Amino acid sequence: MRELSVVGVRVELPSNQPIVLLRENDGDRYLPIWIGAVEATAIAYEQQGVKPARPLTHDLLRDILAAVQQPLKAVEITELKDNVFYADLLIGDNLRVSARPSDSIALALRVGAPIRCADQVLTEAGIVIPDEQEDEVEKFREFLDQVRPEDFAG
Repeated sequence: MRELSVVGVRVELPSNQPIVLLRENDGDRYLPIWIGAVEATAIAYEQQGVKPARPLTHDLLRDILAAVQQPLKAVEITELKDNVFYADLLIGDNLRVSARPSDSIALALRVGAPIRCADQVLTEAGIVIPDEQEDEVEKFREFLDQVRPEDFAG
């Protein structure tokens, strides 16, 4: 397993499909995962420090885990099968729950849990961005600084 960091979310044009971009912490690969608008909003809210008036689903899950004193230890993106990513939530001492990567990432950001990815998934779906394309990543980060979570709604 390799640890990843969330670069951010954006809308991929022309399809208007949200995407979350993860980066390998100790390497040069990026992992793009197409996600739903609701999950994109949840990730963007957390990254931008937006606190809704009432808890969103991922906030509720965080609060439930805290209430039952079972911390989220890590998120693991375990598999890519038929262009679908699979992840597990590692909860407490030895509980493993299957979940979508987008939901898992939104929850991990809320509790500060590490996000890991199987080497095989990174080998299959990870991309290396050459140095001359690093400015594109910088443009992506600038976009993330300007985008509002509401941009992902509907």
